[in-house]
Amino acid sequence: MSKLIVFGHQNPDTDAISSAIAFSYLQNQLGTEAEAVALGEPNEETAYALKYFNVEAPRVVDTLKSETDLVALVDHNEPQQSVSDISKLSVKYVIDHHRIANFETSEPVYYRAHPVGCTCSILYHMFVENNVEIPQHIAGLMLSAIISDTLLFKSPTTTPYDEAAAKALTEIAQVDLPVYGLEMLKAGTNLSTKTAAELIDLDAKTFEMGEKKVRIAQVNTVSLPELLERQVELVDTMKQANVTNGYDAFLLMMTDILASDTDLLIVGELNAEVEKAYNGTIVNQIIKLPGVVSRKKQIVPQLTDAIEK
Repeated sequence: MSKLIVFGHQNPDTDAISSAIAFSYLQNQLGTEAEAVALGEPNEETAYALKYFNVEAPRVVDTLKSETDLVALVDHNEPQQSVSDISKLSVKYVIDHHRIANFETSEPVYYRAHPVGCTCSILYHMFVENNVEIPQHIAGLMLSAIISDTLLFKSPTTTPYDEAAAKALTEIAQVDLPVYGLEMLKAGTNLSTKTAAELIDLDAKTFEMGEKKVRIAQVNTVSLPELLERQVELVDTMKQANVTNGYDAFLLMMTDILASDTDLLIVGELNAEVEKAYNGTIVNQIIKLPGVVSRKKQIVPQLTDAIEK
């Protein structure tokens, strides 16, 4: 039997990498040989968590067919966000907390999805259900993922399910949650050394919305003016990405994690749909979104509805 390879989405964030590590560990404990891999290098936030808990980053892969037939998808299900040869692989498991789109398999699949803040919250409860003890270092990474995806529980995606998991994982990881959480989030906001191309690709996903192909990226910051000073550079880079990849629009969420607000930068042909989706006006290619921090809950569903209806 092929080894089970576990991975999160392209441009992996802390949840994508941590959930792959956690689910592969759980599978190994349950008797299935499994390995976590990644579809990209860890970002600075994730690297901070990996270093803090002394965990080696998973190896990065582009394709998997030459290695295995069996894979598990964590923190995603849409094929355009997955490994490039996903159509040639057999998906055995999906553990996710996002919408389900463009997903199908030829064989039965274990599919577990909950509308919660983080995939690692789901995995915490799976460890409990299977009576498998969580090691300190893995608990730390799972907690880091919950902190990241919920922005220290400020995001509207946060649920009691996430909070219960975080409380238990904090005890296992033995960290001061508010202190560790803020330091980890700040580690991911060091933007000054990054090029515009790197910024728009840090945390970016492609979505099929009706007949439109939309790229939505998010950059977290503690200094929104620092990003706004680079708007011309960002717009030029986003325009080129649209041409190169055939995106109908590129949206960049510039999210102030302290104020819990977002300036949404739009490049492409969907201005009318964006204004309809968020009930606002675009000024100088930006629409201001007070209280918006979640791509999954506050950006994607609204824009999908505006495009498809």
